[in-house]
Amino acid sequence: MGYTVRMKPTKEKTEPKKIAFSGIQPSGIIHIGNYLGSIKQWLEVQGHYDAIFSVVNLHAITIPKKPAELKAHTLNAAKTFLASGVDPEKSTIFVQSDVPEHAQLYWALGTITKLSELYLMTQFKDKSQGQGKEGALAGLLNYPVLMAADILLYNTTTVPVGEDQRQHVELARELARRFNEMFGKTFIVPQALIHKTGSRIMGLDNPNKKMSKSAANKNNYIALTDTPDDIAGKIKKAVTDSEGSIHYDIDRKPGVSNLLTILSLVTDTSIKDLEKSYKGQTTYAGLKTDLTHTLSDFILAFQKKYEGISDAEAKHYLRMGAEKAHAIANQKLEEVYERMGLLL
Repeated sequence: MGYTVRMKPTKEKTEPKKIAFSGIQPSGIIHIGNYLGSIKQWLEVQGHYDAIFSVVNLHAITIPKKPAELKAHTLNAAKTFLASGVDPEKSTIFVQSDVPEHAQLYWALGTITKLSELYLMTQFKDKSQGQGKEGALAGLLNYPVLMAADILLYNTTTVPVGEDQRQHVELARELARRFNEMFGKTFIVPQALIHKTGSRIMGLDNPNKKMSKSAANKNNYIALTDTPDDIAGKIKKAVTDSEGSIHYDIDRKPGVSNLLTILSLVTDTSIKDLEKSYKGQTTYAGLKTDLTHTLSDFILAFQKKYEGISDAEAKHYLRMGAEKAHAIANQKLEEVYERMGLLL
């Protein structure tokens, strides 16, 4: 007589769901630094994470904006996401103000945030220099708390950002830990995802400072709306050095290193391979010519895709994304309110 041995079913270990969140302000000008430092990372994570990307228009009004311009820039940013390759079937894209839970969680987190933490934020210190602490607007000071709310609303595990946002992600991590200690386990403590190459694209006119749309010199950045002639003129004037050798050395050769970084990221070629290809060249003409052609081709292809996206199509995907985001955010906010005693 045989016996059947019944084995206890083994529970499969399931990996925690990986969720990525990031956002870009609708500033009007989106330059190659924004693309390489942020959007390019988004394209890499959207196939491996539940990806949530937002046009963070509430952040944009830390400096007052004209309403019509803000609306136009918001739509422009959404179309830029789509034209760059963010897939609304794989990723959730939405406008921040369409999901009111962002502002609601921002207030709750603000009640456990120390002023001393906000005054230490590098971006606040940089942007408030003209007015000083007394003259700076409260929105600018509280910007990192809203960013923490953006991240924590979605059980975010990973935040793909540039190096300049590392400090803000650290505050989000601290607020998640603090809330969990005060009210019970509620938030995941997220991790920043910062690529070593391209986390800070520097200005073409000043490679010691980050590329910026607000730079006084328009030759500082290459916008995604630039023409091939614009690109050629800006690359030609880009700061290099007098050595004449093409190799990466961020301390001694910041200008050349910046150009190599941009070319590496746009062509998906390692900097070491680029250095080999330029070995023996004693001027920067070849590097600048290659970068001009590469960027022109890339930006023209982007512009063609952008022009093919109607306002109606972009708004459709934003509405669809806002519904998905709201469902997740509302559930998390209810949990927060329950923990804090705000629900009867």
